[in-house]
Amino acid sequence: MQRSSRLVNAQRPLRWWPALLLCLLLTDAVAGAAPDVSPRALVERSRSAMRSDPERSRQLAEQALVELGRHPDADLQVLAHWLLCDYHAERDRSAAEQHLAQARALLPRVQRAGLRANLLGCEGDLHELGGDGVQAMALYEQAVAAAEQAHDDEALANALYQRGYLRGVRGEYANGLVDLRRANQTFERLNLPEQALTSLNAIAILYNRMGDHAQARWYYEAALKAQQAAGLRREQAVTQHNLGRALENLKDWDAAQHAFEAVLALSREIGYSRGEAYALRGLASVRNARGAPAEALVLLDQASALQHKSADERLRAQILLQRGISLRALRRSAESQRALNEALDVFRKADSPAELAATHGELAAALADAGDWRAAFESQARFKALSDELLHRQLDQRFATLKVEFDSAAKDKENRLLQREKAATELALDQARAAGRWRAVVIALAALLVAGLAVLVWRHRRTSLRMRDLAMTDELTGLPNRRHVLGRLQGLMADDKACALLIVDLDHFKAVNDRCGHLVGDEILRAVAGALRDSGREPVELGRLGGEEFVVVLPDTGLDMAMTVAERLRAQVAALDVSRWLSDRGITISLGVTVVEAGDQMSSLLRRADEALFDAKRGGRNRAVARVGGLASAATPIRRAPAETESR
Repeated sequence: MQRSSRLVNAQRPLRWWPALLLCLLLTDAVAGAAPDVSPRALVERSRSAMRSDPERSRQLAEQALVELGRHPDADLQVLAHWLLCDYHAERDRSAAEQHLAQARALLPRVQRAGLRANLLGCEGDLHELGGDGVQAMALYEQAVAAAEQAHDDEALANALYQRGYLRGVRGEYANGLVDLRRANQTFERLNLPEQALTSLNAIAILYNRMGDHAQARWYYEAALKAQQAAGLRREQAVTQHNLGRALENLKDWDAAQHAFEAVLALSREIGYSRGEAYALRGLASVRNARGAPAEALVLLDQASALQHKSADERLRAQILLQRGISLRALRRSAESQRALNEALDVFRKADSPAELAATHGELAAALADAGDWRAAFESQARFKALSDELLHRQLDQRFATLKVEFDSAAKDKENRLLQREKAATELALDQARAAGRWRAVVIALAALLVAGLAVLVWRHRRTSLRMRDLAMTDELTGLPNRRHVLGRLQGLMADDKACALLIVDLDHFKAVNDRCGHLVGDEILRAVAGALRDSGREPVELGRLGGEEFVVVLPDTGLDMAMTVAERLRAQVAALDVSRWLSDRGITISLGVTVVEAGDQMSSLLRRADEALFDAKRGGRNRAVARVGGLASAATPIRRAPAETESR
């Protein structure tokens, strides 16, 4: 879902719900007394109903157009057609385009020049729903420029919201956050709390896309409280779905199922077929995760039938992705590949790298199941390239700085609001209860002190946890560092548990640094770390010892299995494509393998593994050698290129 609030994939929303609720109560009271059926009132009521009752919004906009046929007003007519374009964009593309054309024909007669930006935004939304992200972005850029030229702040905030959301879909997190911040601040300045809440939801979606699923979950839960209190039922369905996607990313399947079931029930209640389709796709994802692909296919068939009514191409591709997963689980490989390839075409056109990466990963598995290893390798390589690119974007320091700046600004604003509320409360108490003034002051000060201490304790704990993570993580590769892995090894040895130890060293790495520079060396270290990480899953402990050396701890593993793992790691690294850095050679590793023996200490185990590594280097590199007791054995024979004179 992309209008108003978007479906994927601060405490401030809670500050707004009393104002929203009061506005709704006042509106109902006035409507109960004497409903205003003037064209302007009908258009305003239609805009207010967009987020609570889409069908009512449509009826009011159509009624306004009937009245405007008797008493024409170009500005109000364009607004009414824009509202209907927004409504039909999710349901009937042809009807949306008709209203868009009628609104464009009226533009030469309007007084508010910023209305052109609204129409460009609706046209961009149609292209985005159709899966054409490039054309949609071009139209959103035009909408921003038109609103700025017209000095129309509300139209500008709408255009910034649309552009910022799409930038998040395309992985442009920093620029997307800048747009959404500007939109949020403008809506607040214009006293439009519903729109400001919608922009905060988009910020939560951006956090979800950049990997901070827990933070996104908190934003959604806070927004839901405000929307439920204000009766914004459509927005509630949208936010509930976004929460379900965050829970899906966190693999909290019980909570995700509960969220998607709530979306399905609410969407059916308000006649929101697109919301039903998204909810059914989410429930199918839960079924796939729980090993029930046949049940997932039934849900996906229902979702497809509803999707055809909305012409949402990205939704169709997301359904196809889940269908491909279900069919692969049912060993219907050819059908799975067709569905996944069709999804790839849509995601590629929509310029959605996260969904492209996920689809390539699933397609690689389907091709491997069918025995097409070459195509599977190519698809897996595309998956890894896209995943690495997304990871680099997520870790961009500029985005992290903007995120911290936004969170700090939100906290400062909330503190100012709390201080004003406290001052007003104290003044009322002074006037009503003069005798109890000092007691109220003492209680208020005590409450502030407790709150301050609680905040300090919370921040101290959070900082301590972050510092511990930093102390146990290698900054360059993101792997656990020497202290973390060796601590894990020491624990296994203390419990007298069998385990194996591998020391991994990059061959001729000094020559790479000398020849290409340390920046290239760092990139190669990251690539090798990624390959090792992909090959070693739980309960394997993988970390960086330092320099070009890595360490692998294999719990409950004997020598034969350790050598098998070592060979897999060696082959994974040898298969890396490093042509962007080294045009004339690849990257290989040597491995020293040993297992814990009776009477071993940490030092003796490490020394034995290091001696085995030395044997591997001396034996020609690009191999794994095991050492048990004082003997080397099980050297892996590798065909080698002509000998080189470079150091280890």
